[in-house]
Amino acid sequence: MKSTALFFLLTCTIAAKAQNAAPVNFTADQDHQNMMKQLGIKTLRNGPSGDESAPNHANYDEALANPYPDLPDALTLKNGKKVTTAEMWWKQRRPEIVEDMEREIYGRIPANVPKVTWSVKVTDKERVGFYPVIAKQLIGHVDNTAYPLINVNIEMTLVVPANAKGPVPVLMMFGRSALPAPAQPPAADVEKINTALKELLVKEHPEFKTIFEQYPAYNPIAEQSPFGPGGFPVMKGDPPTATQLIANGWGYVLIDPSSIQADNGEGLTKGIIGLVNKGQPRKPEDWGALRAWSWGAARALDYLETEPAVDAKHVGIEGVSRYGKAALVTLAFEQRFAMGLIGSSGEGGAKLHRRNFGEAVESLTGGGYYWMAGNFMKYGASDASFGPKTAKDLPVDANELIALCAPRFTFISYGVPEQGDAKWLDQQGSYMATVAAGSVFKLLGVKDIGVSNDYKTEKMPPINTGLLDGELAWRQHDGGHTDAPNVKYFIAWANKLMHYGKEGGGK
Repeated sequence: MKSTALFFLLTCTIAAKAQNAAPVNFTADQDHQNMMKQLGIKTLRNGPSGDESAPNHANYDEALANPYPDLPDALTLKNGKKVTTAEMWWKQRRPEIVEDMEREIYGRIPANVPKVTWSVKVTDKERVGFYPVIAKQLIGHVDNTAYPLINVNIEMTLVVPANAKGPVPVLMMFGRSALPAPAQPPAADVEKINTALKELLVKEHPEFKTIFEQYPAYNPIAEQSPFGPGGFPVMKGDPPTATQLIANGWGYVLIDPSSIQADNGEGLTKGIIGLVNKGQPRKPEDWGALRAWSWGAARALDYLETEPAVDAKHVGIEGVSRYGKAALVTLAFEQRFAMGLIGSSGEGGAKLHRRNFGEAVESLTGGGYYWMAGNFMKYGASDASFGPKTAKDLPVDANELIALCAPRFTFISYGVPEQGDAKWLDQQGSYMATVAAGSVFKLLGVKDIGVSNDYKTEKMPPINTGLLDGELAWRQHDGGHTDAPNVKYFIAWANKLMHYGKEGGGK
């Protein structure tokens, strides 16, 4: 009995020490090397350079862009059998793709991720442009009782039209959480504040009295106009995305990815990934930052499902660049999201891994490794215990990531290199992935972009020509590294599919 009690006490002591052990503080390079060691990788191929004058510059020659021209077929089971019904897709093929995506590319969300409790920090009556809105700043606290040394608080802002007749669709956007235009006190109250503030300043700093006497009209706190200098909005081109959404009867959410998981390798033992791992480095199948951000978006959707002002059946996800990758991953894996606007997402997003054009697999097995599962690094290995691997060895590709979004509304957006949406992103390779994904949308009874699914022969449409007649959509605008020029097209396209009007209140 004594030995049993002693063993139990020793076990509890070890567990308590593990709970209180400080997080590992690796640099990004140390963390990267740790994962290489776990995988048995001695050497990785260097990623291509974005500098076209560099010796290892990225390829931009279409004649060399398709070394592995055959994509994995989203509608062929691993046993070679063709998927011919929606039931086969949902019960057999989709789970196969999800398993490969989780294990080899984006990582698995752990089963023991702690609960998130949402609280409203501020509720404010504000304006977005000319439109009155209700804005809420929220904090989603992740339960850290299992490892108190890491604190994760998800930062989110929800903005909805003040005059909506019912629940409204919402676009959740990855970005800094901020109120649109915090309400200001009326002029009489601002005057009282300024009078009191001047008195306090003179009391603490008597020399200020001379300044205030010299400039009697000066006030430390100026009155704020919701429309900026002059009291009128100054706009060139389309209104800001937030204004367009509110004007069309939508709401929007800003969710801060950095409050979920840091956008760097040294942060992998902190944030939500570090919290679940109790401050220890990842294992090869653990989730990377893209999947962590998508998990945070899903927890925000949990809150929106409790919010009476939100039509929770019509919540979309949006992002550009690395957040475009995260938005596509979110839409693919989190089936409660009804739609997505995927902006300039490149490698790890809508771009085909098998394409040799601009950004490459090696770009994300090197500097961008922390976005992905550790296992993804295997496909950049030149010398490893398992031998060399390339993009050709990946069991899945971006066409299947897009296919996981079917039959929900999926809008793939790009700009043009001439305006800063770099060739690096491979607009052509992303179009090919979109074309190939269309077969799954059709199988599930909805429309794709309206072309054949022959990704080897279909040509990209001219710039500013939208393929917007189906639940899968494509449009390349004539702007830069942004999806803003496509927002008005996205809203009109989604409204048509939802049968929604800007007066609010859903269908």
